[in-house]
Amino acid sequence: MTTRMAIYARVSTTNHGQDVTVQTQDLEQFAEARGWSMVDAYIDDGVSGAKDSRPELNRLMADAHKRRFDVVVVWRFDRFARSVSHLLRALETFNALGISFVSLNEQMDTTTPAGKMVFTVLGAVAELERSLIAERVRAGLRNARAKGKTLGRPRVVVDAAKIARLRASGASWPKIARELGVSVGTVFQAARSLSKIPCKTPSASD
Repeated sequence: MTTRMAIYARVSTTNHGQDVTVQTQDLEQFAEARGWSMVDAYIDDGVSGAKDSRPELNRLMADAHKRRFDVVVVWRFDRFARSVSHLLRALETFNALGISFVSLNEQMDTTTPAGKMVFTVLGAVAELERSLIAERVRAGLRNARAKGKTLGRPRVVVDAAKIARLRASGASWPKIARELGVSVGTVFQAARSLSKIPCKTPSASD
């Protein structure tokens, strides 16, 4: 069965005068040399590579989930992915869908054993990086606690006596909340905890 190939090419807004056909011609010649059948070309012309979301890249990923092709070929990594992590997420998606990936300039080809090994190594490096980042975050939290720093959202302190006075004067829960600069829920909980003023769950009219 003939391998179905999709190509992805991109020229950013900063590449003035660069013609995207420089990429597509090389990709089409590669397909012909391999004897692969090109089923579609996804071209983001004048689109910045700084974005994960691009019209044609989004269409390619959607068609990948529909299994419209067997392999994706790009001219160079930076024409396809915004970063190494972005590249790896895409490669992991392709791998799960049984779709191979080829980058001409980097000579990465996951249809070959060597290319599969490179993908495995990249994935291991990315996993190590995620583990190191997580460990640095945990170490930072431990260090902060050891220094007596309070972590998490700061506790809101409300003037319960003022709540009681305002409520006794007929003020509604929303008005009291605005007066104190806190949420209605915070005001109600503070009032309930005192058990000094009659409280019922506030309604929109209270």
